[in-house]
Amino acid sequence: MADYSLTLSDSEIQRYRLMADAAERRERELWAAAGAGPGARIADVGCGPGAVAVRLAHLVAPDGAVWAVDRDGEALAVASALAERSGVPVHVGAGSAEHTGLDAGTFDLVMMRHVLAHNGGHEQAIVDHLATLARPGGGTVYLVDIDIGSSGLRDAPPAFDEMHELYGELHRRRGDDLAVGRRLDELLVAAGLDVVAFEGHIDVVTPPPGMRGPAWAARDSLVAEGLAGPDDVARWDAAFQEAEKDGGARRFFAANFVAVGRRS
Repeated sequence: MADYSLTLSDSEIQRYRLMADAAERRERELWAAAGAGPGARIADVGCGPGAVAVRLAHLVAPDGAVWAVDRDGEALAVASALAERSGVPVHVGAGSAEHTGLDAGTFDLVMMRHVLAHNGGHEQAIVDHLATLARPGGGTVYLVDIDIGSSGLRDAPPAFDEMHELYGELHRRRGDDLAVGRRLDELLVAAGLDVVAFEGHIDVVTPPPGMRGPAWAARDSLVAEGLAGPDDVARWDAAFQEAEKDGGARRFFAANFVAVGRRS
């Protein structure tokens, strides 16, 4: 898996939770159709700080459980603490997207959200691995990812557009496909699964102060890659602070695609 490019600050964790809220509202029926019900075994691969894993665990409790896997230790620590506070059955462990260490053929539902776009050139290998985790005879693989070309921040300071362009360049250099959401169904078919759902939608989020999106969260990676310097980051920060003073009418628009494949 590629190096994790986002800084997991308090505002970034809050962004993940807002995304999880939106996902549950919009996708809950599809989660159920894909197997997220009482007693189910679910793998959440690339779980991040665990916001979705905890919601899934509520749906499968008390007899089911969620296995949450991520390569980032900081994210796993947050996920573990959130699960403990929530009192739901989540088993947290380290692993990569292609080598989770989970038992093959044992999961009713294998979910991956917003990971493929950060692993350029490995998308098919990752989905192939996820397919092996789903149980034969009806286990599913549930993919969610983006089309960054249809995403953005309304009423943003000019600094956002600059960051957004550099963020795109960061991923282009890494060979990432930030429009991978458009081809999730193709990845599932190539992994030998039957596509039972493929849809897209736009999430609209009102960002609280301090929430500036993934481009801002990747600022350390932009500096490390030589795409920006500390002075740029300070300038962007000042621009956002000024823009946030009036509350404004800022809205994040995020284009997401969802695809579900079933193992026969």
